[in-house]
Amino acid sequence: MESGMLLSGGQRALIRESWQRVSGSPVQHGLVLFTRLFDLDPELLPLFQYNCKQFASPQECLSAPEFLDHIRKVMLVIDAAVSHLENLSCLEEYLCNLGKKHQAVGVKVESFSTVGESLLYMLEKCLGAAFSPEVQEAWSKLYNAVVKAMQRGWETLPEGD
Repeated sequence: MESGMLLSGGQRALIRESWQRVSGSPVQHGLVLFTRLFDLDPELLPLFQYNCKQFASPQECLSAPEFLDHIRKVMLVIDAAVSHLENLSCLEEYLCNLGKKHQAVGVKVESFSTVGESLLYMLEKCLGAAFSPEVQEAWSKLYNAVVKAMQRGWETLPEGD
Protein backbone atom coordinates (compact mmCIF):
# COMPACT_ATOMS: atom_id res chain seq x y z
CA MET A 1 0.00 0.00 0.00
CA GLU A 2 1.67 3.19 -1.12
CA SER A 3 2.14 5.74 1.60
CA GLY A 4 -0.29 8.58 1.10
CA MET A 5 -1.66 6.58 -1.89
CA LEU A 6 -1.48 9.48 -4.24
CA LEU A 7 -3.62 11.73 -2.06
CA SER A 8 -2.54 15.34 -2.18
CA GLY A 9 -2.13 17.34 1.01
CA GLY A 10 -5.35 19.14 0.12
CA GLN A 11 -7.23 15.87 -0.28
CA ARG A 12 -5.95 14.60 3.07
CA ALA A 13 -7.14 17.86 4.65
CA LEU A 14 -10.59 17.50 3.06
CA ILE A 15 -10.88 13.92 4.36
CA ARG A 16 -9.84 14.90 7.88
CA GLU A 17 -12.15 17.91 7.97
CA SER A 18 -15.16 15.99 6.68
CA TRP A 19 -14.49 12.99 8.94
CA GLN A 20 -14.34 15.27 11.96
CA ARG A 21 -17.96 16.20 11.28
CA VAL A 22 -19.03 12.54 10.97
CA SER A 23 -16.94 10.77 13.60
CA GLY A 24 -18.72 12.36 16.56
CA SER A 25 -21.82 10.23 15.90
CA PRO A 26 -20.44 6.96 14.51
CA VAL A 27 -23.50 4.77 15.11
CA GLN A 28 -25.94 7.35 13.77
CA HIS A 29 -23.93 7.84 10.58
CA GLY A 30 -23.11 4.13 10.33
CA LEU A 31 -26.84 3.42 10.34
CA VAL A 32 -27.22 5.74 7.35
CA LEU A 33 -24.42 3.87 5.57
CA PHE A 34 -25.85 0.39 6.24
CA THR A 35 -29.46 1.41 5.55
CA ARG A 36 -28.27 2.58 2.14
CA LEU A 37 -26.24 -0.61 1.68
CA PHE A 38 -29.29 -2.81 2.27
CA ASP A 39 -31.38 -0.58 0.00
CA LEU A 40 -28.83 -1.02 -2.80
CA ASP A 41 -28.23 -4.74 -2.23
CA PRO A 42 -30.78 -6.54 -0.01
CA GLU A 43 -29.00 -9.83 -0.73
CA LEU A 44 -26.25 -8.78 1.68
CA LEU A 45 -28.62 -9.07 4.67
CA PRO A 46 -28.15 -12.86 5.14
CA LEU A 47 -24.40 -12.30 5.64
CA PHE A 48 -25.22 -10.71 8.99
CA GLN A 49 -26.14 -13.47 11.42
CA TYR A 50 -25.57 -13.56 15.13
CA ASN A 51 -26.03 -16.72 17.16
CA CYS A 52 -27.25 -18.46 13.98
CA LYS A 53 -30.21 -16.07 13.82
CA GLN A 54 -31.12 -14.68 10.41
CA PHE A 55 -32.80 -11.30 10.28
CA ALA A 56 -36.20 -11.09 8.63
CA SER A 57 -35.69 -7.49 7.50
CA PRO A 58 -33.02 -4.82 7.27
CA GLN A 59 -34.82 -2.92 10.04
CA GLU A 60 -34.53 -5.91 12.38
CA CYS A 61 -30.82 -6.19 11.59
CA LEU A 62 -30.17 -2.46 11.95
CA SER A 63 -31.65 -2.44 15.45
CA ALA A 64 -29.84 -5.55 16.76
CA PRO A 65 -27.22 -4.77 19.44
CA GLU A 66 -24.72 -7.10 17.73
CA PHE A 67 -25.14 -5.24 14.46
CA LEU A 68 -24.70 -1.89 16.19
CA ASP A 69 -21.37 -3.28 17.46
CA HIS A 70 -20.48 -4.14 13.84
CA ILE A 71 -21.30 -0.57 12.81
CA ARG A 72 -18.97 0.74 15.53
CA LYS A 73 -16.19 -1.52 14.23
CA VAL A 74 -16.69 -0.36 10.63
CA MET A 75 -16.55 3.26 11.71
CA LEU A 76 -13.37 2.53 13.72
CA VAL A 77 -11.71 1.11 10.59
CA ILE A 78 -12.59 4.27 8.69
CA ASP A 79 -11.30 6.31 11.61
CA ALA A 80 -8.01 4.37 11.57
CA ALA A 81 -7.61 5.02 7.85
CA VAL A 82 -8.23 8.74 8.34
CA SER A 83 -5.81 8.81 11.28
CA HIS A 84 -3.08 7.19 9.17
CA LEU A 85 -3.51 9.08 5.88
CA GLU A 86 0.22 9.88 5.79
CA ASN A 87 1.19 6.25 6.32
CA LEU A 88 -1.58 3.85 5.33
CA SER A 89 0.98 1.10 4.82
CA CYS A 90 1.06 0.62 8.60
CA LEU A 91 -2.54 -0.68 8.30
CA GLU A 92 -1.71 -3.11 5.47
CA GLU A 93 -1.54 -6.30 7.55
CA TYR A 94 -4.65 -5.38 9.56
CA LEU A 95 -6.66 -4.62 6.41
CA CYS A 96 -5.44 -7.78 4.68
CA ASN A 97 -6.61 -9.85 7.67
CA LEU A 98 -9.90 -7.96 7.69
CA GLY A 99 -10.32 -8.97 4.04
CA LYS A 100 -9.72 -12.62 4.95
CA LYS A 101 -12.39 -12.41 7.68
CA HIS A 102 -14.90 -10.93 5.26
CA GLN A 103 -14.13 -13.62 2.70
CA ALA A 104 -14.61 -16.31 5.36
CA VAL A 105 -18.15 -15.14 6.11
CA GLY A 106 -19.11 -15.07 2.43
CA VAL A 107 -18.60 -11.45 1.43
CA LYS A 108 -17.79 -11.11 -2.26
CA VAL A 109 -15.14 -8.64 -3.40
CA GLU A 110 -17.74 -7.09 -5.71
CA SER A 111 -19.84 -6.06 -2.70
CA PHE A 112 -17.21 -3.53 -1.71
CA SER A 113 -18.20 -1.24 -4.59
CA THR A 114 -21.72 -1.12 -3.10
CA VAL A 115 -20.23 -0.39 0.33
CA GLY A 116 -18.23 2.44 -1.28
CA GLU A 117 -21.39 3.89 -2.81
CA SER A 118 -23.05 3.67 0.61
CA LEU A 119 -20.10 5.39 2.30
CA LEU A 120 -20.24 8.29 -0.18
CA TYR A 121 -24.02 8.49 0.28
CA MET A 122 -23.60 8.69 4.06
CA LEU A 123 -20.96 11.41 3.72
CA GLU A 124 -23.18 13.37 1.36
CA LYS A 125 -26.16 13.15 3.73
CA CYS A 126 -24.04 14.16 6.71
CA LEU A 127 -22.05 16.94 5.08
CA GLY A 128 -24.75 18.46 2.88
CA ALA A 129 -23.36 21.32 0.80
CA ALA A 130 -19.85 20.64 2.15
CA PHE A 131 -19.83 17.36 0.20
CA SER A 132 -18.12 18.82 -2.85
CA PRO A 133 -16.82 16.92 -5.89
CA GLU A 134 -13.34 17.36 -4.40
CA VAL A 135 -14.41 15.76 -1.10
CA GLN A 136 -16.04 12.91 -3.03
CA GLU A 137 -12.89 12.31 -5.09
CA ALA A 138 -10.64 12.32 -2.01
CA TRP A 139 -12.86 9.83 -0.16
CA SER A 140 -13.11 7.62 -3.25
CA LYS A 141 -9.33 7.43 -3.47
CA LEU A 142 -9.01 6.59 0.22
CA TYR A 143 -11.76 3.96 0.08
CA ASN A 144 -10.24 2.34 -3.01
CA ALA A 145 -6.87 2.06 -1.27
CA VAL A 146 -8.47 0.43 1.78
CA VAL A 147 -10.40 -2.03 -0.39
CA LYS A 148 -7.28 -2.93 -2.37
CA ALA A 149 -5.52 -3.80 0.88
CA MET A 150 -8.51 -5.88 2.02
CA GLN A 151 -8.62 -7.65 -1.36
CA ARG A 152 -5.07 -8.81 -0.82
CA GLY A 153 -6.57 -10.91 1.98
CA TRP A 154 -8.59 -12.74 -0.66
CA GLU A 155 -5.52 -13.29 -2.78
CA THR A 156 -3.29 -14.63 -0.01
CA LEU A 157 -2.74 -18.35 -0.24
CA PRO A 158 -3.48 -20.42 2.90
CA GLU A 159 0.18 -21.51 3.03
CA GLY A 160 1.13 -17.88 3.42
CA ASP A 161 2.86 -17.68 0.02
